[in-house]
Amino acid sequence: MSKADIGLVGLAVMGENLVMNMESKGFTVAVYNRTTEKVTNFVEGRAKGKNIIGALNVKDFVNSLKKPRRIMIMVKAGKPVDATIDQLIPHLEEGDIIIDGGNSHFPDTIRRAQYVESKGLLYIGTGVSGGEEGALNGPAIMPGGSEAAWPHVKDIFTAISAKAGEDQSPCCIWIGKDGAGHFVKMVHNGIEYGDMQLICETYAVMKDILGMTNDEIHKTFTRWNEGRLDSYLIEITRDIMGYKDEDGNYVVDEILDTAGQKGTGKWTSQSALDEGVALTLISEAVFSRCLSALKEQRVAAAQQLQKKKLDVKIDREAVLKDLEEALFCSKVVSYAQGYSLMATAAETFGWTLDMGGIAMIWRGGCIIRSAFLNEIKKSFEADPNLANLMLAPYFKDVLDKGQEAWRRIITLGISSAVAVPAMSSALAYFDGYFTDRLPANLLQAQRDYFGAHTFEKLGHPRGEFFHVNWTGKGGTTSASTYSI
Repeated sequence: MSKADIGLVGLAVMGENLVMNMESKGFTVAVYNRTTEKVTNFVEGRAKGKNIIGALNVKDFVNSLKKPRRIMIMVKAGKPVDATIDQLIPHLEEGDIIIDGGNSHFPDTIRRAQYVESKGLLYIGTGVSGGEEGALNGPAIMPGGSEAAWPHVKDIFTAISAKAGEDQSPCCIWIGKDGAGHFVKMVHNGIEYGDMQLICETYAVMKDILGMTNDEIHKTFTRWNEGRLDSYLIEITRDIMGYKDEDGNYVVDEILDTAGQKGTGKWTSQSALDEGVALTLISEAVFSRCLSALKEQRVAAAQQLQKKKLDVKIDREAVLKDLEEALFCSKVVSYAQGYSLMATAAETFGWTLDMGGIAMIWRGGCIIRSAFLNEIKKSFEADPNLANLMLAPYFKDVLDKGQEAWRRIITLGISSAVAVPAMSSALAYFDGYFTDRLPANLLQAQRDYFGAHTFEKLGHPRGEFFHVNWTGKGGTTSASTYSI
């Protein structure tokens, strides 16, 4: 029997679809699952008659692969990944490659890469975005880890990835060493959180302030998806707003207003805190999901205190025009914050990230694919050392022209007692970033007053610190200066 080009462990929906994708591109794939019944059902069902080899134990699975063996793990993040790696290692030889294609936390990937490499093997931690449809038809793929492994998997990854642009280039490039691939996927998911929350706030303005019907909202998102807001998330929102069940009821109206999360948004926010990056919009999107989970408390609270709205004259068409601007400007901030986090983390971990190339990966297959990713690519091509995406000429112009509409929408939301936390956070970040003097001078004075934490002075070199005896009782001794 001929041997397989690649093996995959974990036959859940994503795993199965990736196998079918690989096989459709001409690769023979070996499969294994801890619950062997899944292997049998898959091989005798969906995979019947295809170049897919089922194995009922790890030894047979590994022996069914060409050398160097390429094994992709698609199991739940955390301990199951470590357990699978430990299962595989005794059966592998020097130069064999283990690939984690799940949503692993990047510090775990850094640790695993070191561990697997210490055994004489190669390791890849790769982000795979696009959900089950992407896995089957072409996802965005973000691999990182042992660079020596890339030539051995490049042909498979580029073949199965989504294709985008006029040249139909693969939505897959090598990201960098150890945990770089999973870090970029984590940031992708953080931006996804931000985008989804922004769209939900837009929906709330349409529904609760403008009183639009689901059909009207559906038509508006349809129109927006034909312009600069063209994106996967706007597209599916359009479809959701128009979807009815067999009884003619809009399904979206029957869904409980509590949002779930699997942790990647939280990881992104935690990483931003570690790196000292102002990831305000994305963090607000995470917190909004946390607030949505307090359903019972919210229902009880709504009966105890009536929100007071301000009288506002509303011109629906004008508001919709402003809303489109506000959504686009806020979306720019979401990406700007994500890119700032990647740039800072790259310095911390010694990664060389191709920022424009990452935008190209995200053009197809993934959840945050959108038309304006081409503008991000152009921005980093023009200035690889761009300090913040908002400073690129295209995006600076967008924000300049859209900020008045953006402010009107935030004002409308506040006046109408409709929460728009992510949009508000995005505007606050914009206002803070484009302010040459923030009130942090007072904050630093407060810190020096109660803790002798010192401060820098205008007109003096950066890094020269001063302390004042504010009360006349504190003396001249100051605390050591450090910053997290």
